[in-house]
Amino acid sequence: MKTSLVAGILVLSSVAAFAQPAATTGTGSNPYDSGVSPKPRNGIDRLVLAKLNSLGIQPADICSDAVFVRRAFLDVIGTLPTAKETKDFLEDKSPDKRAALIDALMKRDEFTEYWTMKWCDLLRVKAEFPINLWPNAVQAYHRWIFTAVRANMPYDKFARELLTANGSNFRVGPVNFYRAIQSKTPDGIAQAVALTFMGERADKWPKEKLAGMSGFFAQIGYKCTQEWKEEIVYFDPMRTNSLGIVATSAVLPDGTSVKFPPDRDPRELFADWLVSEKNPSFARAIVNRQWSWLMGRGIVHEPDDFRTDNPPANPELLTFLEKELVKSKWDLRYILKLILNSETYQLSSIPKSDKPEAEANFAQYPLRRLDAEVLIDALNAITGTTEKYSSAIPEPFTFIPEEERSIELDDGSISSSFLELFGRPSRDTGMEAERSNKPSADQIMHLLNSSHIRKKIEQGPKMMALLRETKQPGEVIANLYLTILSRYPTAQELKAITQYHETSGLKGREAANDIAWALLNSAEFLYRH
Repeated sequence: MKTSLVAGILVLSSVAAFAQPAATTGTGSNPYDSGVSPKPRNGIDRLVLAKLNSLGIQPADICSDAVFVRRAFLDVIGTLPTAKETKDFLEDKSPDKRAALIDALMKRDEFTEYWTMKWCDLLRVKAEFPINLWPNAVQAYHRWIFTAVRANMPYDKFARELLTANGSNFRVGPVNFYRAIQSKTPDGIAQAVALTFMGERADKWPKEKLAGMSGFFAQIGYKCTQEWKEEIVYFDPMRTNSLGIVATSAVLPDGTSVKFPPDRDPRELFADWLVSEKNPSFARAIVNRQWSWLMGRGIVHEPDDFRTDNPPANPELLTFLEKELVKSKWDLRYILKLILNSETYQLSSIPKSDKPEAEANFAQYPLRRLDAEVLIDALNAITGTTEKYSSAIPEPFTFIPEEERSIELDDGSISSSFLELFGRPSRDTGMEAERSNKPSADQIMHLLNSSHIRKKIEQGPKMMALLRETKQPGEVIANLYLTILSRYPTAQELKAITQYHETSGLKGREAANDIAWALLNSAEFLYRH
């Protein structure tokens, strides 16, 4: 593909407003914010804005409709809006269209697929080393998670089923929670439980605290069957520890000692405590994760690092969300909607304050690069191309049709060179930090110069169809912007493109390919904003 200096200028002009506060660009002079100051819409806004006011931090303006439609699609379903979906939203004059869009997105199939992917990262859904669930078990585990997300299973029930499951790992999906752990010792299991459901890194706990909790998982048995790689997970009341003793009691993380009745699985006793309304750590951990997934960082940051010397940025906000989850009877979608409909979530990414505390207190929407799966799916959707996935496992379950989207992949062992290059998590530990969205030189060079991306632009059927079906240059440019950036071009950008046409001598398909290449390499496309 022929590139040019002007194409590079387009990359810069499309993200110029990100580099400086809105006050210096002039209200309404950029396509990214509305020029409207936020006002409290719900409890989230009251607490966030009150904290910002106490710190003397001015929040960003509310984002523009064009930014919101793109942001909502990416954050709710991990998918870019089409040009038509963007146009329909921008032309809609209803005052409640943002809330209506959120409701509509949460009913789409992609919502289930995208949030299942997030849970699969957390629950280590992976067939091969070092997890070694095997493909049959991955299928069962993924299917159970997918069904739970689709049905909006109450979160207390979701956790209880994972913690108390018994049966075949090929047939009872949630028992794979106890197999998707690198160390299946009581201590290793306790650490996985604390990380997943309490957001705490138990390997940093005092030894006696970890040992006390480990007792609840000391009687988990594993046995093989005649079917290759199948394993039964079960409660073994006669299982002994390394000293040959059967555990009869354990200590909860809050210090309470619990004796085991002879007729109950100790895991049930732990689950009773964990999901109790009297135990705030369970609800706080998951609402903090949800906040982090939508807002780019947790109220407690990192979201899986709750500890006394890592306090929440806004304790009142965390308590509010925790109580709202319990009040909603553990409805995770309710919390997502509460956040999505807040003015805090709908702030522009263009800051109005340069105080270092602004980011941690959510004074603007944070810029962050698209997840690897979301990025390649977006490139494929824009160009009408597909991706090749591969796995070292020679089993039928690992065959993935090329047209399947990356957010639908059930197995962390199935990947592509693009996903690996752009930081898809390995699903080895269940920690949020496994996913890396930090840009690298290799990533930049791949997007700029690789034949992989060039072929998508030059040979993609959707790109070719766009040029066949659109006759006027202005219409081509508008459709490229709507398709790639989910907005119309600004007057400044149209002027730059016109100058490019005049100086380069390129026209038609070749010129459109250069413009598409420039937009796909812009920070505005590559980042959530």
